[in-house]
Amino acid sequence: MTAVLVVNSGSSSFKYQLIEMDTETTLASGLVERIGELVGQSSHSVAATQPATEVPASADRKWKRELPIPDHTVGFAVMLEAFATHGPSLTAHAPVAVGHRVVHGGARFHQPTLVTPQVERDIDELSGLAPLHNPGALQGIVAAGEAFADVPHVAIFDTAFHQTLPPEAFTYAINADLAERFRIRRYGFHGTSHGFVAREAANFLERPVEDLNQIVLHLGNGGSACAVAGGRSVETSMGMTPLEGLVMGTRSGDIDPGVLFHLNHRAGLDFDELDTLLNRGSGLLGLTGRGDLRDVLEAASAGDGPSQLAIDVYVHRIKGYVGAYYAQLGRVDVIAFTAGVGENAPLVRSRALSGLEALGIRIDPERNTAADRGARVISADDSAVTVLVIPTNEELEIARQTLTTVR
Repeated sequence: MTAVLVVNSGSSSFKYQLIEMDTETTLASGLVERIGELVGQSSHSVAATQPATEVPASADRKWKRELPIPDHTVGFAVMLEAFATHGPSLTAHAPVAVGHRVVHGGARFHQPTLVTPQVERDIDELSGLAPLHNPGALQGIVAAGEAFADVPHVAIFDTAFHQTLPPEAFTYAINADLAERFRIRRYGFHGTSHGFVAREAANFLERPVEDLNQIVLHLGNGGSACAVAGGRSVETSMGMTPLEGLVMGTRSGDIDPGVLFHLNHRAGLDFDELDTLLNRGSGLLGLTGRGDLRDVLEAASAGDGPSQLAIDVYVHRIKGYVGAYYAQLGRVDVIAFTAGVGENAPLVRSRALSGLEALGIRIDPERNTAADRGARVISADDSAVTVLVIPTNEELEIARQTLTTVR
């Protein structure tokens, strides 16, 4: 058996999955959170196909603990204890490698990369571009390196898939010397998901990914669009940071930069306050007071005016990107919806693509609202563009890239 441990680490938490790569099945998963707080939390879940050491302790095969977790090193010790106590055995399923999600690789990392001391220094240095993400990822890499010192560790960068963007797509029209000095350009994010979904869509249709032009819509609490030509990212909505692009749960997405100057001069908001406003107090939350689209949809259906407007703004932005990427690609074969909203909100899917029949895009209402949850076609038979729902699996994609790198 060939197992890979996938770690997605933040500044105060990390998620993990142990994946058996021979069958691509998850053996166990968990979350260690509130690291550094007075009381931390750990949860561990064992797949139904695996023997669990203490099944009577939890009928649903999930276990939770509360205990002090002062840092990531202790967090990984807690994770190892959960495996030892509840299973599956890390002796029987010893990971051959550990794959780490890293949000920002800048222009430096364009493929999965074996972790070395120099790579760790590079990730740390790139923290200036992702101060909320890269430091936590590095803490996880260091702690995991201590816990699994005898296996290779691989960094998988969210930005890597977008390294194929052409210069006209990644260049901002600002002073070129400043842009080069401070590495200001479009990097794009959600690349692991976009790449996975584009390939899965091709597999589902039994066509080579190289033959397809696709628009992938990753819609979750964070959201981004990506134009994929022949399996390569050629345009994407997020920019130097994950703030640009679509309307998100708490992020504004596209906004006139002049708004920031206006709020600074007239409202007296400093740059830290503006950062908080656009990243944590805008999007659906700013428009409605609700940051979860499910709550916004429920309120909108009950007649709440601000929520109805928020949905209008949300789908208007998606539709605009679909049209723009159609123009950039010249021909679109597939539009794929993915992530929490994309996979589970038929109203968003139908409204985002309504009125685009002249472009050959037609959704079948019954297919769109069906209860299916796997990969599926939701377009009408006479639609020139195939519209799909493709469940994303970033952890599996990280595991695949990790295993390919170490073999």
